[in-house]
Amino acid sequence: MLLLLLLLLSFSDDSRAQLVSGRRTNGSCVCEVRSNTLLFPVVKYEAVLEQVESCEGSLNNLQEQVKLSIQRLPQIQAVVENVTAQLKPFQYLHYKGLHTVLSLRILGEELTQLEADVIFLHSQLNNVQTQKLSKEVSKLREDVEKMKTSNTINMKTVKEKLRYLKNTAESCKSIPKDFRGQGSYCLKGLIKNISDPIITKVGPLGKTYISGSWGKQAHVDSQGQKSSYWVQTLLSGNIWGNTLRVYQSYEDFMTSVNYKDYTFASSYTDSKAIEGPSAVLYGEALYYHCYRSADICRFDLNANDVKRVTLPGTGVGFNNKFPYCYYDCRLNSDVDVEADETGLWAIYATSGNHGNLVMSRLLWDSEAKMLNVSQTWETRLFKKAVSNAFMVCGVLYATRFVDEYHEEVFYAFDTATGKEDNTLALPLGKVAKGVASLSYNPTNRQIYMYNDGYLLAYQAHF
Repeated sequence: MLLLLLLLLSFSDDSRAQLVSGRRTNGSCVCEVRSNTLLFPVVKYEAVLEQVESCEGSLNNLQEQVKLSIQRLPQIQAVVENVTAQLKPFQYLHYKGLHTVLSLRILGEELTQLEADVIFLHSQLNNVQTQKLSKEVSKLREDVEKMKTSNTINMKTVKEKLRYLKNTAESCKSIPKDFRGQGSYCLKGLIKNISDPIITKVGPLGKTYISGSWGKQAHVDSQGQKSSYWVQTLLSGNIWGNTLRVYQSYEDFMTSVNYKDYTFASSYTDSKAIEGPSAVLYGEALYYHCYRSADICRFDLNANDVKRVTLPGTGVGFNNKFPYCYYDCRLNSDVDVEADETGLWAIYATSGNHGNLVMSRLLWDSEAKMLNVSQTWETRLFKKAVSNAFMVCGVLYATRFVDEYHEEVFYAFDTATGKEDNTLALPLGKVAKGVASLSYNPTNRQIYMYNDGYLLAYQAHF
């Protein structure tokens, strides 16, 4: 008798049902079943076993390495401590301002240039001051030579001495012959007092445009623009501009009539456009900071063309690198163009002078039609710690924020002597919080402020 027997065979995860035939034999059911699922996976087992043994070996090796590392840890720590001890002198040199090979090379190049300038000055003047300067430069050269074999001389001290000697050399150079003749009040020393605002007026385009500059024509001997007043408003983001408005007289300026608009660049992003709230109308030209560059531009109102010169220094700040600041910074106020009795100036900062204020005298060569830089001085006053600055009789004055309605002139640097005074406390009133620009005019001794859309003027007293 044939029976159908259903067997369910299972092994591991592989299971299936089989239908097989069987027969009764001696009272028992006998059937033949053949299935691969019943075979023990010897090959797979051996492979897994081999992997386990391998892992155990690797784990044992790792444990041995960890034990060895722990045992060697005191030795490693000793090596680290030894290397650190050897590095300490170099770290001291780095953090304390002592020399490195690179800084020493740069210092030597600056000193070589200074030596050449002093030799030339001494050959031209040959006075007590140039003799003293020559001796001091020679002494500084000796110190620099010592630094090549010794770590006993502080680099910061030597750099400060070099800055002082460079300023002294610049001060020895030719001061304009008519410098003292431009106004006897220059002989009276620093500004003694500044009046309350004597002019208060909203800018021609309203208070919306908070950045720009304005004033009276600043060239003492100018004929064509002798009585002109001007306003330069930054129209693009309170950062860039390309137009100038000139009024023929003070009366026209106050009543906003009889003005002429000039366009000195084709767009706000043209290379001849102005960047930052600083400009000055000097003679027949507007001087200002050129768009996204380390250049000063000169726009000739008659010829309608622009000339430019690059400011000297390592890493001249522009594009909001070294703006004027107080609690807030005035955007892109990196380069400030000013005028005084001695001529034209650019006030800015450089990476080479650690972000501190630098002043360069500008000269226009009317015959060659070129704008040049004649002299440069470096100060120790950080530009971002200053809200604004201006020049009077060759003296740099810097201001700081007091409160929403007051500024204070707190610092002066005399280019004639190289001396500074940080004890000033001259109050300067205002009607709004921010100061976009501040400039002095030698024709009437007045100071002009562009005060967040307001145009203010003050009288300086000596």
